[in-house]
Amino acid sequence: MNLNEFEHELLECKKCKWHHDAIALVGWFGNPDSSIVFVREGPGVVDDEYGCPLIGPSGQLPDKALWAAKMTRDRVLTTNVIKCRPKGDRTHDLAEANFCARQWLDRELDILQPKVIVALGGVAMHYLGNPDMRITRDSGQWFKTKQGFDCIATFHPAYLLRLTGKSLVAAKWDVFHDLQTARDLAAERAPGYSFMAEEKTDLFKIFTKRA
Repeated sequence: MNLNEFEHELLECKKCKWHHDAIALVGWFGNPDSSIVFVREGPGVVDDEYGCPLIGPSGQLPDKALWAAKMTRDRVLTTNVIKCRPKGDRTHDLAEANFCARQWLDRELDILQPKVIVALGGVAMHYLGNPDMRITRDSGQWFKTKQGFDCIATFHPAYLLRLTGKSLVAAKWDVFHDLQTARDLAAERAPGYSFMAEEKTDLFKIFTKRA
């Protein structure tokens, strides 16, 4: 199965109740040829409205961090563990994340075959790694996913939005170094690939609100 066939099947998904609460599924955005894939928990309200991962307030910080680490959203690929926004925009539990990810994320990664994965936040880290991992303890550490991909976890953007003062500054530096580390390994494994466009990606020029 290629990515186009996978996308067609994904958009028809009604395997669980969550599709009733969301406007529609949120797939991926970016370049499928990229050697680095970013995986976050799932779509928020604005992501659901526009059909793009990390397009809302939680996307502004990582976009700045990516730019600082010499990457842009159109030259990497961003996707979700869970493809539909839950009712009330609540956090999914691990069982829910596992159910959706086994249906879709595993197959998506199998098609993409990334050289490096960055797990954004605890839910992504727990699925790709194991439930005993802790983002505050294990961020910045390399581990192998269930499928054998090299993965590094870093803080979820929503976590950064809750911080202030010195804690925020320290967490931002941690994220920057994690992204830089991930990019360096991806660049080593995909020589010649450009991870950065000349300008930041304006997602609101690419996506419009869905009905």
